[in-house]
Amino acid sequence: MIGKGSKLNSILRFKCPHCQEGDFFVDNNPYHLRYVGDVRDTCAVCGRKFENEPGFYYGAMYVAYALGVALSVGVYLAMTIFWTSSAMWARAVAIMVMIVLMGPLIYALSKIIWANLFMTYKGVSPLQSEQAGSR
Repeated sequence: MIGKGSKLNSILRFKCPHCQEGDFFVDNNPYHLRYVGDVRDTCAVCGRKFENEPGFYYGAMYVAYALGVALSVGVYLAMTIFWTSSAMWARAVAIMVMIVLMGPLIYALSKIIWANLFMTYKGVSPLQSEQAGSR
């Protein structure tokens, strides 16, 4: 399920969606804030582009929104179940703190998930259709 060729492998390891060997981000640690969310132009291993068109990653905002909502609901439910006497303001503060702490990870995950929605695993060596298009 998480072997080479699966989208989950690419997402969890922050690897190239095409070959799953090269790094997707300039720095794979999303908490190095200097490079947070910086995607490489091309894969260092297979040489394929990571951006299909200009502004391609604007769609990742929808994924980030969904991840943020899922995190918020998870924190709310966890506080409701494990800390039943907590006030609503405490739950709201906990949600805000988690969103801030998890923000860089959500941002990175949204970009790699968005890329994996539109890019498929092709292996390291170029396909015949890719070779014919480069001539």
